[in-house]
Amino acid sequence: MKPKIYGIKNCNTMKKTFQLFEKENTGYEFIDYKKQAPNESLLRKFINQLGLDIVINKKGMTYRKLEEEDKKATGFIDTAIPVLIEKSSMIKRPIIEFGDGGNVAGLDEEKLIMRIKENA
Repeated sequence: MKPKIYGIKNCNTMKKTFQLFEKENTGYEFIDYKKQAPNESLLRKFINQLGLDIVINKKGMTYRKLEEEDKKATGFIDTAIPVLIEKSSMIKRPIIEFGDGGNVAGLDEEKLIMRIKENA
C-alpha cells in the first residue's frame, strides 16, 4: 500500500515532502485538504496516534488569526475537531499515513527516510 500524504499542495513543506518521496523513488497518494476536507473520523485517528498538540499547527498564521474562543476550543479533542474541519490549514503538514498504520507528522527528513525504507 502506498503511503498517503495529507496536506495542502501549495505549502513549501509539502513540496519538500514530495521531492523527498520522489528522491527515494517511493510512490504515494496525495490527499489535498482543499479538495477533500478532512472528516471527524480521519482527524480522530490522527489525534489518537499523534496527539492533539502535534496535529494542530499553533505556529501557523491560521492558528494565530483565530478568535480567542476558537483557540480555547483547540485545547480539547471534541471541540478542536470542528475547528480543524473548518480551518484545515491549521493541521500540521504533512501528515503521512504508512501502510502499517503508523503516522508521521511534519517534515523530519531522517525519520521519513527511515519510515519509507521500513515500508518498502
